Order: sequence, then structure tokens, then C-alpha cells
Amino acid sequence: MTTALADLGLTIPVLAAPMAGGPSTPALVTAAARAGGLGFLAAGYRTPQAMAEQIAAVRAQAVPFGVNLFAPNPVPVDVAAFHRYAEAIRAEGDRYGLEPAGGEPVQDDDHWQDKIDFLLAEPVPVIGFTFGVPDAAVVAALRLAGSLVVQTVTSAEEARVAVEAGVDLLAVQSSAAGGHSGTLTPARLPARTPTAELVAEVGRTTSLPIIAAGGLATSADVAAVLRAGAVAAAVGTVLLRADESGASATHQAAIADPARDETVVTRAFTGRPARALRNEFVDRYAAVAPEGYPALHHLTGPLRRAAAAAGDPERLHLWAGTGHRHATAEPTARILERLAGGL
Repeated sequence: MTTALADLGLTIPVLAAPMAGGPSTPALVTAAARAGGLGFLAAGYRTPQAMAEQIAAVRAQAVPFGVNLFAPNPVPVDVAAFHRYAEAIRAEGDRYGLEPAGGEPVQDDDHWQDKIDFLLAEPVPVIGFTFGVPDAAVVAALRLAGSLVVQTVTSAEEARVAVEAGVDLLAVQSSAAGGHSGTLTPARLPARTPTAELVAEVGRTTSLPIIAAGGLATSADVAAVLRAGAVAAAVGTVLLRADESGASATHQAAIADPARDETVVTRAFTGRPARALRNEFVDRYAAVAPEGYPALHHLTGPLRRAAAAAGDPERLHLWAGTGHRHATAEPTARILERLAGGL
């Protein structure tokens, strides 16, 4: 355990990774801290006010925690391709009576500056970034305010960019991770390098502490990345069914469904590569979905929300890593303690 993390009071090297869209609740983050680890609130897709409310809820529990943001790194969408895709998926929305989508593509930055301003005014113990690397000036300001800064990277090349920006720690994410890849170059899928091997590869290029992420679902997985040089392991998919998870009932049921045994990396839901359980939507549209984030995220959002509410897993983004079979319905603390067992 590095001094930076140990100073936060961590007693186990297992962290609850941020999972945007609902799973990472204040209760889950609090439970991770009380188990001796650390949890990250996922500020992605949340308004600054909603982010502030979740931060306040965790602060009230007097535990260490982190907040993860999507750093701007848009993937421009071809407008003609966007409209063709909107038309292709129209029938999926029709079954729920949704208004036809496909106006002008939405290209927002997820309230980036407002969130940074808040975190500078109300510093949190740890701040993480994914999708892009913030300017060095932003990193320096956050560190000066008292926050540790963690950057998600998916290769040694990306790690060098993060080091130059002045971050404190690296979250090294392999392609086995569920949900969006944190790659800085989403048009090029990350290599399928095993997590422990990727940790060792990045470790040879920098002395910064490494948090390993991607497909880690057993105590053996955690031990392997620690032997490879990581100071901690971050887990997400294995917590999706935890008692404190905010994942939809539809998503949790799909994770537990023994018939769903395959994960794939797809751009079909958001225009950016993400690992999910294979379903009908992926099968029908993966081959025709254009690149384009956040345009496709906003395009398919109403459909995905309707599918979650209706208990329809075939039109929902079933984010899941390769270790999804190990996700269990029990308290977060028990899951993290089991993963840290025997270290």
C-alpha cells in the first residue's frame, strides 16, 4: 500500500471502481470504505447538483472516498451516419412509444467546468479521470486543493501522457473491464493484454503507484495484479449485484442469468467501446453503429431507460466485465473482504 493511499486509512488493497449510470451509490462507496477499502462515486452523466448531493451524502458518513469524472475527449460523429443509425434503431423505440430520436447530435461535455469548479471549492480526498487526461493546470490545481489525482490509462503510451500531466496515481485498466474502456483513442480498441501483464508493462515505464482494473473477480485475480506491481485492485462488475448497488433490477438479473455467458466490446449503445453482456441489440446493431460519443449515448438513452424500467434486457446496455460470473448478491463489505482474503 502506498503512503498516499495508506494515509486515507485503507487497510485492504481492494477498491470499488466507479460505475456511472447508477450502480455506484453513496451506500456502496461508504460500505467499501468501512470494509477498509475505498469507493468512488461516479460523477459521469450526473448534473453538478446531483454530484454535489452524492458527495454530501458520503461526507456525512465521515469516510474516505473518491469521485470520478469523464474528462472531455469527444468522438465526433458523422452526421449522416448518425441519422442512418437513428433510423435503423427506430423500431426499438417504437415498442415503448418513444418519440422518434435523431435530431441534431448532442455533443456536450458532461458539465466539465462546473464539476471542476465545485471540486476545487469543495475538495474531496481522491479525484479520478477517465476518457481523457485533464490539462496539467487542472491537475495541479486539484492537487493544490488537497486531492489525490488518479488517471485511467489502458497502455504504457497513455501512462506517459498521464505522468506528464502530473497525476498522483494510475488506474491501469485492461480490456477485460466491464463498461466503457478508458482508452484515450476510442477509435482504436485496446490490446487484449491480461490485466497483470498490463500492470507490469506500465510499471516498467513509470514509478507512479498503479491501481489495477479489469476483470478482477476473485482473490487470486487480486493477488496476481499485486504481484505484478499494483498497489491496489479496483473492482466493478463483481459489485453489480451487491446489496448497496444501484444497478437496475433488469441489469442485475441479466448478470445472474446463467444463459448469458458471453461479453463483447461494442459501440452500439454509446458510440464508444464498452464491454457488455451480449444481447439482441448488440447482435442487430453492433455492425452498423457509427463512432460518436456522446452523440450515440444521448440517442439511445431514452430506449435504454425504457428497457430497464420494463425489465427488458435485450435493449439495455448490460455492462459487464469478463469476471461477471463471480458477481454475488451480498453486502459490499463481504465481497471486498473475500477478495482481499489471503493477501
